[in-house]
Amino acid sequence: MSENPEETEHWQFTAGEEAATQRLDVFLAASLADLSRTRIKQLILAGEVTLGGRTISEPKHRVKPGDAICINKPPPVDPTPQPEAIPLDILYEDEHLIVLNKPAGMVVHPAPGAPDGTLVNALIHHCKNSLSGIGGVRRPGIVHRLDKDTTGVMVVAKSEYAHNHLAAQFADHGRTGPLKRNYLAFVWGHHQTFSGAIDAPLGRDPRNRLKQAVRKGPNQQSRHAITHFQTISRYSGKGWDIAKVQCRLETGRTHQIRVHMAHVGHPVIADPLYASGFATKALTLPDHLMHLVQSLGRQALHAAELGFEHPLTGEEMMFSAPLPPDMAELDKQLKPFDCSLN
Repeated sequence: MSENPEETEHWQFTAGEEAATQRLDVFLAASLADLSRTRIKQLILAGEVTLGGRTISEPKHRVKPGDAICINKPPPVDPTPQPEAIPLDILYEDEHLIVLNKPAGMVVHPAPGAPDGTLVNALIHHCKNSLSGIGGVRRPGIVHRLDKDTTGVMVVAKSEYAHNHLAAQFADHGRTGPLKRNYLAFVWGHHQTFSGAIDAPLGRDPRNRLKQAVRKGPNQQSRHAITHFQTISRYSGKGWDIAKVQCRLETGRTHQIRVHMAHVGHPVIADPLYASGFATKALTLPDHLMHLVQSLGRQALHAAELGFEHPLTGEEMMFSAPLPPDMAELDKQLKPFDCSLN
């Protein structure tokens, strides 16, 4: 195998008795930890796999004991998103992954409404040739996302192996590993209890394609979703109540915390999608707090902590990011109204 990412990498295998009748893509996926089965299938279809010197282009081809199999992985091609010199708040970086504190207003991945200025554009510029290629493209491996206006800790893979390993941890939701995702949110009102769990399936809102919604019932297109919450502080004044809440994700669905908080009657402050019915609530706040809330212009939600297992070393890693300035100022100005002990 070549150590130069600009050269084609080659692997050779001889199938043993245990590989009899296995699909070619299954056999190679079990033999190559560096490549996902999807990537291996792409290489087979591209004619990059030979068996006894003969090109095999069928992923379902059955392997026989003694088969001599060669697989080639061409160097990664340049990505379609272009590199952009956008400042990044890097918390940690090595040759396999990068951990950063995402600011508000930054979209993670290019999309029709945001073709540039994204985290991916910034990472392509920052990482340059240290990206070893994912799916044959020199791009960062996005294994989880934060909404455009949600701030906080994210991890991104720089190699295909790291991408596959991290993706498996997020798919497992921390059931068998150290994955931890803790958020801080300021929400309207006080929960009846200081802590608990919200278990409510989520799917696309049939009335608004931009939103998610709790969708229960046997015929609903929804996915299992659980958010654990714990109230850190409670604030009260004349005609208003606000809580600072820590939310721990057991699952990671789109807009999960925002939808779950709204579902139990305590939407995230200033959330333009899920707290629109609470817009007039800000008018009950003291003037300085009202202006702070109205100037947020986004949900008061921050990914404060992220823990995971390093894909190569197995080390349990934990990262944290402080509240962004606007939320930190809100936190500061709310303190005189703290009634947590009452």
